[in-house]
Amino acid sequence: MFKKRENIYDIEEGNLLSPKFDNDGLIPVITMCSKTKDILMHGYMNVEALKKTIETKEAHYFSRSRKAIWHKGKTSGFTQKVTEIRIDDDQDSIWLTVDIGDGASCHVGYRSCFYRSIPMGPIDNGRKVEMKFLEKEKKFDPEVVYEGQPNPTKI
Repeated sequence: MFKKRENIYDIEEGNLLSPKFDNDGLIPVITMCSKTKDILMHGYMNVEALKKTIETKEAHYFSRSRKAIWHKGKTSGFTQKVTEIRIDDDQDSIWLTVDIGDGASCHVGYRSCFYRSIPMGPIDNGRKVEMKFLEKEKKFDPEVVYEGQPNPTKI
């Protein structure tokens, strides 16, 4: 689909897209809000998801838990309108900038998947490290929005 990776110079200094997918055919994606600059989520794309994202200007990811492409926001209504796509120096990681309006990107209902902060400093008991919630309110109720669908979080 994309240019074959043939030499380091072309990968690092060239202008042709030549993404490196891992052994499972995936490339990691970090997604940032275009307005607040907050990191909204981390996900993965396969070739098809990357192609759909480029062509539709809406984020598509590959769900490792469902083993399928998913159009972000199709169920919740909070689609991610892509404003920019960047790729890192060795073309093995994608950075999306998206507009979610007043919506959310987290299946738990928060605006960002990164809604908790881990405290820093000495750890007395690693089993009792208490995180701080940075987002106080959910944007939607996942029980209502995803009624009957399996939770993608795995134990």
